Amino acid sequence: MSNMTVNQRNEMERATLAGSSERIRRGSERGAAIYNGVALIIGTALSVAALSVIEGWAQWVVFGVIVATVIGFMIAISPNRKGW
Repeated sequence: MSNMTVNQRNEMERATLAGSSERIRRGSERGAAIYNGVALIIGTALSVAALSVIEGWAQWVVFGVIVATVIGFMIAISPNRKGW
């Protein structure tokens, strides 16, 4: 940015380029609700299918690690999580 003119610098620092929350258009809440419902149904069906074919303790360990990873990912991308 040191080789930019004042006008070029101002263009880069505009609210629309900087990611200001007031100017970013959010998606439809209805679409997000539909996606969540579909994802919940698919996730439940896949979980029931996985639980029905588990045959040994090693497979239970793998399933537990997958569940723990998903929960950790959910925590990491949570919008309510406070930043550093």
